[in-house]
Amino acid sequence: MIAYVDSFAGLAGDMFVAALLDAGLELSALQEALEGLALEGFAVEAEAVQRGGMAGTQFHVRVTQEQHVHRHLSDIVAILDESTLSKSVTKNAKAVFHRLAEAEAQAHGCPIEQVHFHEVGAIDSIVDIVAACIGLELLDISEIQASPIPLGSGTVKCAHGIMPVPAPATAHLVRGFDVYAGPNSGEATTPTGAALVTALAQSQGALPAMQISEMGYGAGSRDDGAVPNLLRIVLGTSSADGEADAMLELSANVDDTTGEILGATIEALLDSGCVDAWATPATMKKSRPGWVLSCLCDVNRAPAIRDIFFGQCGTLGVRERSVSRRKLLRRFDTVQTEYGAVRIKVGLRGKTPVSHKCEFADCAAAAASHHVSPREVQLAALGAWREGGQR
Repeated sequence: MIAYVDSFAGLAGDMFVAALLDAGLELSALQEALEGLALEGFAVEAEAVQRGGMAGTQFHVRVTQEQHVHRHLSDIVAILDESTLSKSVTKNAKAVFHRLAEAEAQAHGCPIEQVHFHEVGAIDSIVDIVAACIGLELLDISEIQASPIPLGSGTVKCAHGIMPVPAPATAHLVRGFDVYAGPNSGEATTPTGAALVTALAQSQGALPAMQISEMGYGAGSRDDGAVPNLLRIVLGTSSADGEADAMLELSANVDDTTGEILGATIEALLDSGCVDAWATPATMKKSRPGWVLSCLCDVNRAPAIRDIFFGQCGTLGVRERSVSRRKLLRRFDTVQTEYGAVRIKVGLRGKTPVSHKCEFADCAAAAASHHVSPREVQLAALGAWREGGQR
């Protein structure tokens, strides 16, 4: 299931949960799952509301006994580790809190271990983040894509006083992401909302090609803007033609590095999460031979990818452009051969296989253990796949 987070007016943790509830998440199932959180003194509720004449759902965390507001990252990690939440929920929640801690550390100029969570360390914010991660799991959402993020304008009152919008932590959280002021004044995106999207979304851009199954609207507390204060989450499955997503292509001209460094840089880019990386021969200024080093990555990985360009290949500038990508649906079939099990990567249009290829790592390992060539293993695996009725 794909979730497209359309923050056309605002983005906050409670709005994220509310949109999932409006899209079909059962409140009772969420309440039951939250019982596994090693945190006491809260209850969650939801109600149907209207914002600017549009119907939506508002999510509430009722705090009954807040005991310790200023928590460190280690305190929250301990809460998650002591909980009986699923591994997936715990992993995602930790990723969100770690991203928040990194942003706070940058904003305050201190080590991440010394960061004091103020508003985000309170019970209601912890519940918002964990509830969002639970909702994603209960709705079987495996991919998140997001729209550009509205930040708002003016000022906001927070634990450190009156701050310009976006607040410092939010500004650090959205670095490398597409943002805009948005239609409403005030704070449109909270640190909690920004952390959820920037930590968990795989890509950012327009609504992807998909078959829509559900749509939910999560309401914020304000109801005074030019645009209804709602967050929309669209749920669906990939279209029959495959999946579409938005990526960033980064590239740099390099004419003063060795082949070894260039190869090591490509490996570093791939190890850092790029979906592809390559080098193209080119003729540079003064007729010097050189290379155009390029890569394709999710927008949220851009800061780390830039660091690799600047740190490893000595370039003084990196070009970036947004690109759209269409890809076939994929599945892995495992076949048994006389050399052992081999996985076959299958490309699909709808339910129809249109391409298939052996995983070379499986073939190479089987070939080494049986003292044959990888090609022999490939032929055996493809034969077994076809004999199994696959085409």
